[in-house]
Amino acid sequence: MESLAGWLAPVATAIAAVMTASNLGPRMTGWGFVVFVFGSISWCAVALATDQSNLLWANGFLTLVNLIGVWRWLGRQARYARGGALARARSADAATPTLAPLSGLVGAAVVGSDGKAFGQVVEAMVRCDTLQPDYLVVSIGGVAGVGETLHALGDAEFDYAQGQVRSRLSRVALERRRALTAGDWPMQLRDALGESPQSRSLRFDRRLRAP
Repeated sequence: MESLAGWLAPVATAIAAVMTASNLGPRMTGWGFVVFVFGSISWCAVALATDQSNLLWANGFLTLVNLIGVWRWLGRQARYARGGALARARSADAATPTLAPLSGLVGAAVVGSDGKAFGQVVEAMVRCDTLQPDYLVVSIGGVAGVGETLHALGDAEFDYAQGQVRSRLSRVALERRRALTAGDWPMQLRDALGESPQSRSLRFDRRLRAP
């Protein structure tokens, strides 16, 4: 029994860590906490068999925390996700604008004008007065954030449907834009495009003079 628990504990803990860190949605995160429960209980068994009270107390507490995680992600958060999915499905079948949960936008895959997925939305910057997106921050390339480049995709340059962001630009066109700095994002899309104040002023003057 001790030998079996000694193997189950680290394996379950490692699998659960991967499941929760992957951030693949509330259901996957919730099942990750279920596996965490098995892992912490296995560690408690190891602690009892080897008379390690400190390991027992630590994993007894972690079992309680993991059970809260199961309730939060497979109970509470999963109900919210079902509610959002149901509202989206109903609105898609009705003669009304299709709704989509805003939480689903972050993490959505970005599909280019050529139909190929090339990136992922890491953040959406919205206007506080209208809650309309000004631009999306799209991550391209890299592994787990290492080696990635960030680019801004404007509100008129994409559609959001069925959990995907459909870009009107190809990957090549988006990568031609100036990359964003991870900790310093622009306050407007035009700043992300690298448009100088002089060119904005000139463009505005031309609009005023246009017949």
